[in-house]
Amino acid sequence: MLQHIAEPPGERRMTLAEWADMDEDEPGELVDGRLVEEEEVGALHEVVAGWLVWMLKSWLASGFVLTSDARFGVTPRRGRKPDVSVYLAGRRPPAHGLVKTPPDIMIEIVSPRPKDARRDRVEKTNEYALFGVRYYWIVDPAARSFEVFELGADGRYVKAVGAAEGVVDPVPGCEGLTLDLDALWAEVARLEGEGGEAP
Repeated sequence: MLQHIAEPPGERRMTLAEWADMDEDEPGELVDGRLVEEEEVGALHEVVAGWLVWMLKSWLASGFVLTSDARFGVTPRRGRKPDVSVYLAGRRPPAHGLVKTPPDIMIEIVSPRPKDARRDRVEKTNEYALFGVRYYWIVDPAARSFEVFELGADGRYVKAVGAAEGVVDPVPGCEGLTLDLDALWAEVARLEGEGGEAP
């Protein structure tokens, strides 16, 4: 169940259409008509996102991989910008504007701030399930964890994969895709300067 944020007296709410029409450089997601700050990102976040996009694009013969600037209307009053989203073969998003067609996969990379982790693990889990996203991936670089949740017939997510190392094969819903988590975490460690390399 979604929790609504209390609205300060006199605050004007924004519609999904207004949010979608904002300049692409304007940050923020829409929660109950209010523009809220996005998660804190940095080079580590972008390295993980880039690795995932590269793996998915290398595997996906046809379909589309979108990055974090795509704006999704996940409920009538909430708009989100997932880190990565994927439409498998035979499906596609609209070329312009607000995306109301749920992708097959949404991916969030957990940032270190507690409120960002809560947003990815609680709020977005509920929202993406309501939106009808079949697979929700949560990648946590700090915990070195990779999780895949699959939408059940009851409209709730069930954990299909929980891994911290090794190769994930098969990846639910992605026949032929393998993800080498050790290689991903090696990239993370290289950026963080572990193993004696200069930061």
